[in-house]
Parts: sequence; structure tokens; C-alpha cells
Amino acid sequence: MNKRRQSTVSGIVLMRTQMQSLLTIDKVPDKLLLVVFSFLKHRELGKVAQVCRKWRLLAYDSRLWTAVSLRPEYSGLHVYSQDALIHLIAMRFGATLKYIELPSDLITAPVLHELANKCPALKAMTLDFSNAMQLHDFNDLNSFPCNMRSLTICLSEVIFLEGFMRRIYSCLSSLEVLHLIGTFELSSESEEEAYEVINIGKIKAHTPNLRVVNLYGITFLDDSHIEMLASNCIHIECLALNFCLRVKGSSFKTLIQRCKKLKTLLLQHAGVEDQHMQAVPWETSCVHELDLTSTELSEETLESVLLRMPGFTYLGLGYCEFFSDKVLEKLMEMGKFARLQALDISYTHALSENAIYLFLQMHGYGLRGLMLVGKDKLTENFWLNVIIFLKNIRICVLGTANGWFLKMSSRVHVDQIVEAFAQHCARLERLEIQWDPDTLRFSDKSNKFIDHIRLRCPYLKSLTLSDGEYYELVKSNFERADRKKTVRTTTNYTTSIVSLLTNYNDLLFN
Repeated sequence: MNKRRQSTVSGIVLMRTQMQSLLTIDKVPDKLLLVVFSFLKHRELGKVAQVCRKWRLLAYDSRLWTAVSLRPEYSGLHVYSQDALIHLIAMRFGATLKYIELPSDLITAPVLHELANKCPALKAMTLDFSNAMQLHDFNDLNSFPCNMRSLTICLSEVIFLEGFMRRIYSCLSSLEVLHLIGTFELSSESEEEAYEVINIGKIKAHTPNLRVVNLYGITFLDDSHIEMLASNCIHIECLALNFCLRVKGSSFKTLIQRCKKLKTLLLQHAGVEDQHMQAVPWETSCVHELDLTSTELSEETLESVLLRMPGFTYLGLGYCEFFSDKVLEKLMEMGKFARLQALDISYTHALSENAIYLFLQMHGYGLRGLMLVGKDKLTENFWLNVIIFLKNIRICVLGTANGWFLKMSSRVHVDQIVEAFAQHCARLERLEIQWDPDTLRFSDKSNKFIDHIRLRCPYLKSLTLSDGEYYELVKSNFERADRKKTVRTTTNYTTSIVSLLTNYNDLLFN
């Protein structure tokens, strides 16, 4: 019997050894390896390609290079010469390339010729001139990708692009999405002369099919340019003018009258003025997604504009000092929030706790996104009472960090708030709690409540907290459950409700 057992055991060991020798990485099918490699960044694919000849062939498969960024500050990839890029386009990108980002030193006539001839599937492109010192010579530019759906141009403060643009105007008729990214973030506060480095009047004449237009932080942009767009681009559904300080709103009357399909208007930190906003026939518009964050409109203007609109699915009013209980109550009475899905009322000091509570009691069930920060009186008691109304919430930002201008008078017991979200908000995807470590209170039983939100909110992708002892506790809890990227700090990450916009994917840039 012992001999028989020994032979059986040795046979099993031999079989295991043979199976282990067969189950090596070399035996994994190429199709499966391609799927695995598709989760890697292109910079990491370059390292994978150094392993062996087989992996090199797979890592450089054109199916893994359909969307490529060659801006080193974003992707870590840097091509040192146009000849090297032309070789890559021919040998690696080819017919499968759908999206490419180019820095100014690689935006040359030969490169654009090659893209036009070798990449028929190319639908989106980013041309970054923001760091350009001078333009290349485009007199020989005779071809440009002509079937693109989306084009992003990052402008320079001083480089005029007309010499380049006049060579490509005829190829822009297929565009549906246009991003012109200005230099607001780079400019100083002093009022320097703003140069019109790109001719928007000529662009609108060659892009009649535009649906989404994002003009971000363009220092020279004013209402005359908006009127030009409205005169020819009548199919615009989404117009974003964030951080365009010279846009006062005098063009919006023409915009509403001409662009009957306009549904989304984003005016964060724009220079809109009361008299112009009141003169617009908002009652004739189809706008139901509106962002007035950080504008300086009066209570009278906010009441006039918001009450004349047909209703809202998305409304951004953060930092609007004059959005008051009176305006909120009238909007509720007139049924403007019947379809509301996303709301930002952060730092609206004219809104009282009672008015916000009544609003959430009536409309909280329909909300998918809520941003309510910067109100020091809204502590745990308030949130424990309103979270039960947020059954369908997906994105929520709450709390107030201590600052020189705003000091919290009481501490907040975070365990109860976390437990309330775990019990009532099963669809929660993103949660940001901004109270800082000096304000938060937690206990030895905190891990139990963290377990609850981790298990009962299975769609939770992001939990953002102020860096401190509680953050470390939550992070270690999620890491033990192999969810290492869920917990983040407010230092490195900001949660927003903009992903709930209808055209969010088209509005993404950089």
C-alpha cells in the first residue's frame, strides 16, 4: 500500500511539474496579450517592447496606437524629429490611427501630408501652439486630414496662425467639434494688449456643421466673435465660453435667435453683464444646461434670466453671491427643476440652510450630481437629514475646508455621514468630503463604517478627502480590498459634476 501511495504521489508531482513547464507566458495567445497590452500607456509599451522580439511586434501593433499623444508634458512621449514621426506614421500608426496630439515643433507640412495620406481613419487632432516661439513654413502645405470630426488648437499669446490656417480652411467643413484653447491661465492680471492670433471670422465661414464649440480662456475673444459664429454655425448645440472675460453678453440675443438647437451654454468666470443678460429673449431658447459659476450677476438679473428659461437639467451657480432664497423659491414654484439632474450651489452665501433643505426634500430624488461646499453652517446634522433624499445621487461634493476667510466653529463627526451615504446612496460613484483634519472627528469604529460604504456602494470610483489621519485610515481600508486608486486627496484631485453634461465627452480637451 505504501509503495502504491508513493507512486501515486510521485505521479501527481510529475504531472504538476509538466503542467507548470507548459504554462509559461510564451504559451499565452497573441490575441490575449494584445488585450493585456491595451491597458498599458504608450510610454509603458516602449518598455514592454524591450523584453523580446515577440513582445516588440505586439507592443508596436497598430491596433494599440489608435489614439496617440506626442506632447511630452501630458504623455511622456517625445519624438525628436519630423523624420522619425513620419516613419512612425507609416510603420506603426497607419490606417488605424483615430486621434493624435502634436506639439508645435512637430506641426510641419511633411507631417501633415503624411497624416492626410496614410491615416484615413483620423477623426480628431490636437495642434498645440501654446509654447511655440515661431511657426514653420506652411507655404508647401497642400493636403490636410479632411474627414475629421474634432479639432483642438491650443493658441499662443503672440504667434499669429493665419499663415497656417489659410492652408487648411478648405479641409474643415466636416468638423462637428471645435476647441480653441486660449492663454488665460498663462496671462498676468495686468491688462496687456491681447492679440487676435486666430481669425474666428474665417473659421466660421468654413465650418457650417459645428455642433460643439469650446472657446476656453481666449483673452481677445469678445461678443463680436460670438455674433460671427452665430451667423453661420446655426447647428451649434453646445457653446462653452469659460474664462472669456471680454464676453459681456451683448451677442447672446443674436445667438439665441440664430442657433435654435442651442441646449448647453457654459459661462464660468465669463465677463457677462446685467443689462446684456436681461435683454436676451431666454423664453424662446432651448437652453437647459447653464453654468454661471463665478459670474457677478445681480439678484435681479439672476431672477430675470433663470425664470424665463424653459427649465434645467444642469445648473451651475457656484460663487454667485446674489443667488438667494427668493430666486430659489420662485424657480421651485414655477417648476423649473422638474428635470434637474445636476446642481452646483457652492459658496452661495445668500442661500439659507432652510431653503436648501426644502429644495433637496422636493427635488433631491432626481439629482445625479450635487456640489454644496463653502457653507460652514451645513454640518453633520444637516447632511444626515438630507442624504435620505439623495437616493439616485452619483456625484456629491460637500464640506468646507478651513481658511483665513472661513473658520469652522464646530467639528464634524464623519462616521455618521459615511454611514448615511452607505445606507441610502447605492449608486454613488464619486464622493468628495472637503472638511480638513482639524474639523473631522472619527472613532475607533470608523473602519466598520468605511467597510459599509465600500461594500454597499459598488460603483464608487473616487473618494476624495483632505490629507490627514482620516485619509490614511480610509486609504488603507480600500487598499486591503485591492482598490488602490479609489481614495484620493483634495491636494491632487478635484471632483466635479461636469461629467453629467450631455456633451461632456466632446468637451474634453488636453
